[in-house]
Amino acid sequence: MNAQIQAPSSSSTFPLPSLSSTSRHRSKIRLPFPREVCSTQWMCCCFGGRMETFQNSNPSKNLIVGMHSLGRSVAQSLFLQPIRSYSTLPGVLLTSKTPDLSTTSAVGDEKVGVLLLNLGGPETLEDVQPFLFNLFADPDIIRLPRLFWFLQKPLAKFVSVLRAPKSKEGYASIGGGSPLRQITDAQAEELKKALCAKNVPAEVYVGMRYWHPFTEEAIEQIKRDGITKLVVLPLYPQFSISTSGSSLRLLESIFREDEYLVNMQHTVIPSWYQREGYIKAMVDLIEKELNKFDRPEEVMIFFSAHGVPLAYVEEAGDPYKAEMEECVDLIMEELERRGTSNGFTLAYQSRVGPVEWLKPYTDDTIIQLGQKGVKSLLAVPISFVSEHIETLEEIDVEYKELALKSGIENWGRVPALGCEPTFISDLADAVIESLPYVGAMAVSNLEARQSLVPLGSIEELLATYDSQRRELPPPVTVWEWGWTKSAETWNGRAAMLAVLVLLVLEVTTGRGFLNQWGISPLFR
Repeated sequence: MNAQIQAPSSSSTFPLPSLSSTSRHRSKIRLPFPREVCSTQWMCCCFGGRMETFQNSNPSKNLIVGMHSLGRSVAQSLFLQPIRSYSTLPGVLLTSKTPDLSTTSAVGDEKVGVLLLNLGGPETLEDVQPFLFNLFADPDIIRLPRLFWFLQKPLAKFVSVLRAPKSKEGYASIGGGSPLRQITDAQAEELKKALCAKNVPAEVYVGMRYWHPFTEEAIEQIKRDGITKLVVLPLYPQFSISTSGSSLRLLESIFREDEYLVNMQHTVIPSWYQREGYIKAMVDLIEKELNKFDRPEEVMIFFSAHGVPLAYVEEAGDPYKAEMEECVDLIMEELERRGTSNGFTLAYQSRVGPVEWLKPYTDDTIIQLGQKGVKSLLAVPISFVSEHIETLEEIDVEYKELALKSGIENWGRVPALGCEPTFISDLADAVIESLPYVGAMAVSNLEARQSLVPLGSIEELLATYDSQRRELPPPVTVWEWGWTKSAETWNGRAAMLAVLVLLVLEVTTGRGFLNQWGISPLFR
């Protein structure tokens, strides 16, 4: 049964900060998608049967709603109505409250599990090259045209071999490996304790995207433990196609192939940057570091977030930039409530490759701040909740050195949240608030409550956040020669095309420079 439904046309604005080094002003910025999770969700729900939802990141287009495998109770219990998963009020903290349905009734005799998703990192220098291979083999990290999909793994092998020596130097400088697994395991243990203290016994699992323990390993343990209700919680405060989206896409493929998982009730908390506990925990850390400066009021607060390609945001509808800007806004509002009104700015780090990434870039911004006479800078790793290579080496070493060379005299850095008690307690509240809606969600209750956390199944989330993934156009469409950004992009594309041609020859003929280096058998 199919139905053609015209979604209500909507556009919305919400105030975002004008990021200034001297003062803070609020201005209306029109986003390319509505604030309410980029779309209105149209839910077809059948209790006792199967639930399907379909979403579109562009509400002005028709939504095609298809329903199948709904069971025998369709005629009695099917209903259709719009719900909004996010609070519709801009700049509002999402506070922890007791759900309408009691936790006891939501848990009952069920075995509850929480799956924490994270990036992963090499634990030894020998792990670096295989870790990089797993990273670059992800089509959400290196996106090849459909015609060249068969080259994804050969290209990942080639790039990982080339980048491994420099990456090993970075990991060697922070102790020979990433501490991410140890920190995430500790967070999982503390979250389990926090849930138990709140009378919600649950097992907490860690699933990494690119290194051990892999998501597949965590899922196998979840099955062995007989978990019947699962809350999926990516440890990324803001949603992005390349982070939470990639992990959820992998999880979706695992669920589809396993009968146990297909029948297991689950829900996902895709982003949680608006939660009161997270915001207050960040502000606590910022205040503590500000007080270490001789003149705290003169310190520029420098939010540095991991970047993503610009095309992800402009063409694929990635909400990451908007969520990041609102997150910074909420943090600064909380600081102002506590009497702190420092200047601040937001920039994006860790760009790679020839395409354009979100701007402003962290390194460029640091140089500009030095030129403007800023003398004290406090770096805040806003998109990370655990220490790893990008905080310990990129921020603490590279950016600090750049800042001092640029005329900045006093440098400080806010630590990642780690196991900060306020943060962990709030994550536990987020899990508890989601439990009544694991599996068959009461749409009427969601509509009335304007759910405190955005909830949904994996497929629903991917449909919302990444509906146009396979149609991602090139990030630059203008051909220019000379020393321009466009020319740099095309030069990079030409180099990539040359690499692809060489790899094709290598794979098809078994001859070439890789064979001479003795590494071509790795491609077979």
